[in-house]
Amino acid sequence: MNRPGPFRIVEKLQQYGTDISRESLRYHMRRVLVSKEFTFDAAHHLHAYEGKCKNLHGHTYKVVFGLSGYTNDIGIALDFGDIKEIWKERIEPYLDHRYLNETLPPMNTTAENMVVWLYEQMSAALAEEEPYRTRCEGGRVEFVRLYETPTSYAEARREWMEP
Repeated sequence: MNRPGPFRIVEKLQQYGTDISRESLRYHMRRVLVSKEFTFDAAHHLHAYEGKCKNLHGHTYKVVFGLSGYTNDIGIALDFGDIKEIWKERIEPYLDHRYLNETLPPMNTTAENMVVWLYEQMSAALAEEEPYRTRCEGGRVEFVRLYETPTSYAEARREWMEP
């Protein structure tokens, strides 16, 4: 591989079909992990808990999805746009600016319970829904991390979730 020289302005933009062939687009056939983060604001309270969180309160949550798959014929494992679409259509409507005790399944709305629900939703979308199932070979959830505060999170990992 040629080592790049000093910085220069590109004079000729690489052209698909002329300078690079379709066969060159897939550099490898290995599983890779991609990650996407989302935030949402929501209110909740905890049941059977003695502490501040028994009262109604809110958080700006951050969720990080770690998803893996094999690269397709153009070198993409999971399209970031597809991940965002799953989030927007299947997951976010239950969370953003919601009272979580009302919109999630019956559970204590702890980060530990919620992160498993998030894992299940993303995993089901990758496995069941077109076009994600056919566009991503071997697509699966590796981990989900849910931050309740900037320094406190719960995590669900594939090896803990799958039998």
